[in-house]
Amino acid sequence: MRLTQTSDLWWKNAVVYCLDVETYQDSDGDGHGDFRGLIQRIDHLQRLGVTCIWLMPYYPSPDRDDGYDITDFYGVDPRLGSHGDFVEFVRTARDRGIRVIADLVVNHTSNQHPWFQSARRSPDSPYRDWYVWADQPPADGPQGITFPDKETSLWTYDEAAGQYYLHRFYKYQPDLNITNPAVRDEIARTIGFWLHLGLSGFRVDAVPFLLETTGQRDAAALPRPHDYLADLRSFLGRRSGEGVLLGEVNLPYPDTMTFFGSDRDELTMCFDFIGMQRMYLSLARGNAESLAEALRQRPQPPKDAHWATFVRNHDELTLDKLTDTQRQEVFEAFGPDPDMQLYGRGLRRRLPTMLGGDRDRIRMVYSLLFSMPGTPVLFYGEEIGMGEDLRAEGRLAVRTPMQWSAERNGGFSTADKSELPGPIPDGEYGPERVNVAAQERDPGALLCWVRLLIESYRRCPELAWGRYEVLDAGDSAVLAHRCDTEGGTVLAVHNFAAVPKKAALKLAGLDASCVLSDVLADGSERVANDGSVVVQLGRYGCRWLRVEHDFR
Repeated sequence: MRLTQTSDLWWKNAVVYCLDVETYQDSDGDGHGDFRGLIQRIDHLQRLGVTCIWLMPYYPSPDRDDGYDITDFYGVDPRLGSHGDFVEFVRTARDRGIRVIADLVVNHTSNQHPWFQSARRSPDSPYRDWYVWADQPPADGPQGITFPDKETSLWTYDEAAGQYYLHRFYKYQPDLNITNPAVRDEIARTIGFWLHLGLSGFRVDAVPFLLETTGQRDAAALPRPHDYLADLRSFLGRRSGEGVLLGEVNLPYPDTMTFFGSDRDELTMCFDFIGMQRMYLSLARGNAESLAEALRQRPQPPKDAHWATFVRNHDELTLDKLTDTQRQEVFEAFGPDPDMQLYGRGLRRRLPTMLGGDRDRIRMVYSLLFSMPGTPVLFYGEEIGMGEDLRAEGRLAVRTPMQWSAERNGGFSTADKSELPGPIPDGEYGPERVNVAAQERDPGALLCWVRLLIESYRRCPELAWGRYEVLDAGDSAVLAHRCDTEGGTVLAVHNFAAVPKKAALKLAGLDASCVLSDVLADGSERVANDGSVVVQLGRYGCRWLRVEHDFR
């Protein structure tokens, strides 16, 4: 690969690690994680191989929605530290070769935000038109309630304002009006501010909702919302040549593609929600065909753009793009108890518990994550196999404090349990059994496996940069794909079955001069004259194979 590509387009072979400052490490014993605590743990992330940290919201907030209800887009929640602490963290991460991006949550504010408080008090407020108001909820307005367990409408009547306001999420999160140019300018200023303090970009929350203007009386003021997203990307590029926009776009592939942009660049990366959901369906069935079909159907993004792949994120594990029957298959396999499910569309569990702690199967899934074409994204605690705590409400079940050791509160905080941001899991997945300190000393631990995968991924640029092709493996339980660049070829083969399998592959362009050398372990396979090769796999086995030439 050319150096100008790999250095300038850093996001194409990045390893992204999502964390919540509040639940990562408490430095002062007040029960809340903070930036100073995060700085103390930065070397763990460097050793792991992380190249980009994604911060969940750290802004001032009433914290009714885990920080996504924001009262100041330019601030740092005082529980987590100060601007000085934030800048010191970014500088320390940079010193370790790690970039930082943060959540950009600008489709709504908290109802406690000074803008909304001013807007609701008077129709003459300069902020009145910063929100979406209506005398009556419009019949042609946005449809579909995001959180049906908590809300019954997208519109709430405000007594002080004498009108209804729009909220795609909770009623205490009124939507901003992006048809107003003043709002668009403020969003750009917010981006510029944090870029100036050292960020390398943003994960953009709920992008389709941000651009939605359906039913608004002033929708004509922004006839093509995607033009706004392109303008935002252009502004980002002017302020920071390395800046990225990683978009949360949970739509079918053809619809997601529009968010990359056609005539102009829009999002730099989009999460592959379709591939993730199909992966869980394949895991439930012990059959790779559903995921293979998704990978074959997945469109190629624009030249400098990329897909972001993930096993687990910070929200419910959504299965909304599966059919009702398919979703029920996944529920029955990985979350049969209704308390494990959420909104009728997803699961509030982590991978190890869903897979019953099956070591081989868990290792296979993370091998899949780091070998699939796209930028891998880890959620904190995945590297050690943390479990969820179903005592926590809703999506908070997977946002429990990081487990550093078997000490008090998992080494996260010395505070009393009542002061922590969430419960500490107990039992098989509690910190007494699952923690960083213990796994650091165990070469067979999941932590060491994830480190090996990351190191191997970074040594195989074909996986991030190559042209990929899903191969016929001769067995529906096996997923095999190859990634080719001008300089090499890497194959990845994964067995979704609980019994050993073999993949009978036909590799175009290869012959008996080629040897497939294992990347993750010692071993090799020789290719026949006709390009065929048989790859042996154990139960839930996984192998990465690099093509090498032997001219003896």
